[in-house]
Amino acid sequence: MNTVNQKKYKQTAIAISVILPIAVATLFSVKIDGYDFGFLPSIYATINGITAIVLLSAYFAIKKKKKNLHKNLINVAVTLSISFLVMYVIYHATSESTVFGDSNHNGNLEDVESLALGGIKYLYYFILITHIILSIIITPFVCFTYLKGWLGDYEGHKKLTRITFPLWMYVAVTGVIIFLMISPYYN
Repeated sequence: MNTVNQKKYKQTAIAISVILPIAVATLFSVKIDGYDFGFLPSIYATINGITAIVLLSAYFAIKKKKKNLHKNLINVAVTLSISFLVMYVIYHATSESTVFGDSNHNGNLEDVESLALGGIKYLYYFILITHIILSIIITPFVCFTYLKGWLGDYEGHKKLTRITFPLWMYVAVTGVIIFLMISPYYN
């Protein structure tokens, strides 16, 4: 592939890496009333779990030198991640945020509820905060790792994968954990 096309793809990856987190953050200020997408969190948590399985499968495929299978599985993982993101934004644009520990579902964490949670709330918030931060950080890593593989820069791809794979796995797995921890508090 010529350098002009490579430069164009690199610029596209940079644009996606910058625009996507800004767009998602901006969409959180949008609230659309009249729709009930309360069923989406269980679906997108499942998608996160499937993404983790697909990523592991892609890892084992490339270790066995099955390049086409690896490529196809990564395409599936990217598609799943995009599907997750779309559903996540739709849910948060149409639903009030759920408060962890809000057992009476009034939208507030009262002192009694907070005491009942004990130390688990710190674990939850640690997982949530690292998940959110890494989900922002992972975007350029996925874009550039994918791009290097797609352009045939396998050494660069392999080098970036050492960072991208564990981060992407963490985000996928913690997405499921967060859902499991907060799901009792959904209305």
